[in-house]
Amino acid sequence: MAIPGQQIIVIKRVSGHGGHHGGAWKVAYADFVTAMMALFIVLWLMNTSKPIQEAISGYFKDPAGNGKLTGSSEQGPKQPLSKENMAKLKQDLQKAIEQVANFDKLKNHIEMTITPEGLRIELMESQKDTFFDSGRPDPNGSGRELLMTIAEELGKLPNKLSIEGHTDSQPYSGGANYTNWELSSDRANASRRLMQQHGLRADQVAQVRGFADQQPRNTKDPGDPSNRRISVIVQYLEKKPTPAGDADKTNGAPTVPAAGKTARPPATPEKKP
Repeated sequence: MAIPGQQIIVIKRVSGHGGHHGGAWKVAYADFVTAMMALFIVLWLMNTSKPIQEAISGYFKDPAGNGKLTGSSEQGPKQPLSKENMAKLKQDLQKAIEQVANFDKLKNHIEMTITPEGLRIELMESQKDTFFDSGRPDPNGSGRELLMTIAEELGKLPNKLSIEGHTDSQPYSGGANYTNWELSSDRANASRRLMQQHGLRADQVAQVRGFADQQPRNTKDPGDPSNRRISVIVQYLEKKPTPAGDADKTNGAPTVPAAGKTARPPATPEKKP
């Protein structure tokens, strides 16, 4: 029984823990995780190849169309290149190479020529070691980026490739057992490894050749830096020879004789008595 004039004190006991925090922290944590996930996706996209970026961009623009038409796994190899459509590949490669960093500084050292062998892509050196540092077999930063870009485009083709290494006439000064022959071969092989890691199929390279200084680009000046170069040749697809006898067949059907002529039955060998 309460005493008149005395203040009544009421004590509330709350069961459980952390009831005063509520659920606001969960909402804030979910927003933080979502933001981090979006950041990691953006960082991943920035480091993917150009075909993958185009595939993702195409999907968001048209989920039912472009997203299915562009990409590395769904697209498959392009049509084989012949002498008639090799010029189209040259144009496509030119557009892709123009996206490479420092293209303005590199463009005078890149040349693409349509030859009887195929499309020849040449990366020529300068006095400032444009694609390979002096005496080094592995490409530098500019060389790596350019070779990776070329590999992404050529990897879409069924055509075979040849990769060549060339040097100038200046002897290699690294040692008696390592000459321009080894250097040109090693540069061509290093280019092959890099390109196969970034787009080329394992069976796409048909030849890797080192020529040392035996095929100078500038024959009048064997010491010209442009003689130091890497050449990538996109070969034409050879037509398979028609088997003998197929010229007289049409979809497996017998040949119909021309009008006014009668097909002669096959000769029957005579039987000897």
